[in-house]
Amino acid sequence: MTDTNATGGAVTPLSAHWFEPHELPERPVVVTGVFDVLHVGHVRFLQSIAERGLPLAVGIECDERVRAWKGPGRPVNPAEERAETIAALGCVAASFVVQGPPEVADWAAYADLLRPLAPAALAYTEGDRFTQAKIRGADALGAQAWELPFTPGRSTTAALGRLAHSL
Repeated sequence: MTDTNATGGAVTPLSAHWFEPHELPERPVVVTGVFDVLHVGHVRFLQSIAERGLPLAVGIECDERVRAWKGPGRPVNPAEERAETIAALGCVAASFVVQGPPEVADWAAYADLLRPLAPAALAYTEGDRFTQAKIRGADALGAQAWELPFTPGRSTTAALGRLAHSL
């Protein structure tokens, strides 16, 4: 993974650590999230973004941030493996790990992180609890905000619950 200072030298609380560094996509659609245990809801979401014709860059939250937000049992898979799994999907142009203190989760910090990518859009799922923050971040970046459908009953929490009951 390659570290990049997301603001071109300015100090920022969040940084991007790129999986398999290569030429970054121009004007991508950016999505950030945990993507802990890949499931059909993730795949449908990411494919529906890619079908709009722009390259897709996916930010994976680092382990420390996920643990603080979701509890000590998460993430199930380490960030580098989650980034590798997402990068392997044909609809994804690039993936990176979002590093920084768990308490930094505001739209301004994400806008600073993503500004060097000059994203065309930020995408999120319908019902995302951070919808308003993502809209504000998109606006700050001069990007569109894309709300895409959520696949009911398909979440990592639901998948882990089903797995726990089947063991």
